[in-house]
Amino acid sequence: MPVTQANPTLDAIPHELLARWQRIPVSVAVDLVPTQQISPLIRPLRPAGQQPRLCARAVTVHCTAPDFGAVLHAIGQTGAGQVLVIAAAGHAAHAMIGDVLGGQLHTQGAAGIVCDGAIRDTGTLAGLDNFAVYSRAITPRGPTGADHGAVNVPVSFGGIVVQPGDLILGDDDGLVALPVTSLAELIDVAEAKLRLEAEWSRRLAAGDPVSSIFRLD
Repeated sequence: MPVTQANPTLDAIPHELLARWQRIPVSVAVDLVPTQQISPLIRPLRPAGQQPRLCARAVTVHCTAPDFGAVLHAIGQTGAGQVLVIAAAGHAAHAMIGDVLGGQLHTQGAAGIVCDGAIRDTGTLAGLDNFAVYSRAITPRGPTGADHGAVNVPVSFGGIVVQPGDLILGDDDGLVALPVTSLAELIDVAEAKLRLEAEWSRRLAAGDPVSSIFRLD
């Protein structure tokens, strides 16, 4: 079956709302919606402290690895404010993307790549400025076909379903996929959790006992 391409109509995310989510750590988002956590086995390419934060909308790709045809079709559809989400069913023997296509995504202003499968050319990918890369595996072996798959369809990715246009948050801890319809209702709660954590830190620094701060009594 040849590569199929969907063109879903996506609701826009208001700029102010997106800017607020850019400040939310993945850990806070996952605490709010644990069912949307992407498998922690899909890890950032760079070491902790060096990984660019990710806050971008999903362009989804369903690959029938080792065929990567859908990735090729998706490159031209992925630009500023978007991340390429490659669902390859955890296939580790063949890379679905490397420095050539990854570099092109970077040139187009895309925010990064997340791959439930393998990538290659990691030295080059890790050196791309402000470009977040996550994958389940790394291998030097490339794909063996370019004829199958689907673009911008719901995909099974890292234990959850990711929809085209979902907001993908990523940092050193991992990844979470947030449906656009839930962003407005969750952001106030997320920011409240951040304020609470800041208050915990302030009280700890002031010498307040842990039992009092966390109400252990």
